This record gives sequence, C-alpha cells and structure tokens, in this order.
Amino acid sequence: MKILFVGGTGYISTACTELAIARGFDVTLLNRSNRAPIPGAKTITADISKTESAAAALGSHTWDCVVDFIAFTPLDIEQRLGLFRGRVGQYIFISSASAYQKPLTDNLITESTPLANPLWDYSRNKIICEERLMRAYREERFPFSVVRPSLTYGDPIIPLAINSWLKSYTAVDRMRKGQPLIVPGDGLTLWTITHNSDFAKGLVGLLGHPGAIGHAFHITSDEALTWNQIYQMTAEAAGVASPKLVHVASDYLAACVPALTGTLLGDKSNTALFDNSKIKRFVPGFEATTRYRDGIARTIAWFDADSSRRAVDTESTQLWDRLVASYNRGLESSLREFQAPRTPAH
Repeated sequence: MKILFVGGTGYISTACTELAIARGFDVTLLNRSNRAPIPGAKTITADISKTESAAAALGSHTWDCVVDFIAFTPLDIEQRLGLFRGRVGQYIFISSASAYQKPLTDNLITESTPLANPLWDYSRNKIICEERLMRAYREERFPFSVVRPSLTYGDPIIPLAINSWLKSYTAVDRMRKGQPLIVPGDGLTLWTITHNSDFAKGLVGLLGHPGAIGHAFHITSDEALTWNQIYQMTAEAAGVASPKLVHVASDYLAACVPALTGTLLGDKSNTALFDNSKIKRFVPGFEATTRYRDGIARTIAWFDADSSRRAVDTESTQLWDRLVASYNRGLESSLREFQAPRTPAH
C-alpha cells in the first residue's frame, strides 16, 4: 500500500511514519527535508504551501492514502483538494480534539460531541477544515477521514499545561533549579495525555481502511490524570521530589498573557476525558499502553542523554517569573486587606 505523509517528521508524525514502515507500508514523506531522513521512508522534497512546485514534485503519483499533518486553515484544505482530488484512495486530515465544545455539556467526549470552540482560532480553523472536507465528500465523494489528537507527546516534548513547546526542556530545567512552575487553576482538572507511540497504533490502523471514509476519530490514552499528578510525575522523572508549584487561575493568566487564552481557556483548563470506543471498534486490538509516568521518564532520559537537547527558553522563563511575582503580590495584598482589623459597625 502506497502511503504519503505530508510532514511526517514531527514529534507525532515521526512515530506514525516509523510504525507504518515497520508494518510494511510503502511510505513517502512530502516535506522540505529540514530534518534527518527516517530510515525506510522515501522523500519528496517540496514546500506543500507552494502549490505549483508541490504539484510538480508530486508529478503523476497516486496514493492509497495521504495523511496530512500540516493543514491548518481552510485555504490549506482547498489547496489539498486541488492537489489530491482523483489521486488518492483516502485522505486523512489531522485535526484537533481542541475543536470539541467549550465548555463541555457532557464530561465524556465522544466523536459526536459538538465542535464549537469560541476561544481559540486554531480550533475554529480546524472545525472549518473538517466542514469543508465533509462538503467535498457529500458533493464529489472525496474520500476523507478525520483524526483528532489531544495532547500527544514524545521526544522532545514535555507536555505540561504551561510550557515552552519549542524548547520544552525549559520546564524541567526550572524544576531542577527549584524555580516555580505555574499550574492553571487548582490543578485538579482531569486531563488526558497520549504518548506518540500509542497514537501511531490507532492512526496506522486506519490507513487504507475503507470503512473509515467520512468518519472522524479521536485517538487518545484511557488514562486520566489531574494536572497536579502530571506535574508531580514529571518532577519525579526528573529527580525532583518536591517541585515548587504555583496554582494560578486560568482567567488571570489569560488576562495577563492574552496569547494563553486559546490554549488554556479554550483547552487545558477544561476537563478532557475521551471515549475511545470508536477507534477500538475500527482498529481491533488498539490500546494505549504507555502510562504517563513511564513515557515521561523516557522523554526526560532523551533530554539527559545529550546536553545539546537541553535548550532553555529565556524569554518564557522570564515571563513565568513575572507572572508568579505578579500573582504573589496580588495574594499578599489581598491577605493584608482581609487580615487587617476591622472597625465594628455601629
């Protein structure tokens, strides 16, 4: 079976590429070749955002399945329809579980949970992309499937609620130095974090699956942890017994740093529990087997194996220090006000 991964070398897609190759698929990656090649994969070098050069690079190839990890906007989807219409047996769009309804009206998320996130442009664009693909399916039988990952990690991602994603080691560096880390809210919100190797098992099981056409799936772990547990397990894996955690209300964080509105108020400050019955029905034997405490230990070991991987995001760590200082000043001022003696009313 001929598979094209658009992208294919990110921290989620690399695991999918490697598993697809291990299972005997003929895998080609379409990307700009900025990363080391994956053994066993062919490569087409092109920038997918440049339509003419991408079309020339694709030539007359046809594919049993195309998996698109880097389509984010309706314009991206229109371009993909132009590139792959009539040339693909199945087009899998990687959407996002953040597209699900916020706030939830039912704590257990299924694929039929409404898609409505007024708080995050990223999620709203993914919703519009899904709607356009459904219209293409209805009007012209374009053979699409949708996959919605939630928070998925692996080397080199430390998946904390407040993090520097491009320099993810920053949070561990702060833990090890005894510096405070911000936990949104009281840290008791339940969240689902999925290892990329588990996500890959579900995705690869859908490749070329005729019954999956027109369907949407989320692929997540069944392990639900509070953010307090997630931070504590991360600290323990880093060799830190008692991390310094500061609990700050999500709306306060978003007010101070508006860029956090989507990722917090539109995602991580909400409970995220997923019903994986559908992916298990379509991919018999699918099971997420990597516990968070085991997966995060592997990720931190990956960082510790090479000092060049342990880059620290100075801008983010300075911002976090300012947020913690601002929160502490407000807390101290409030405590003084409420603890001050009151003159009895007459």
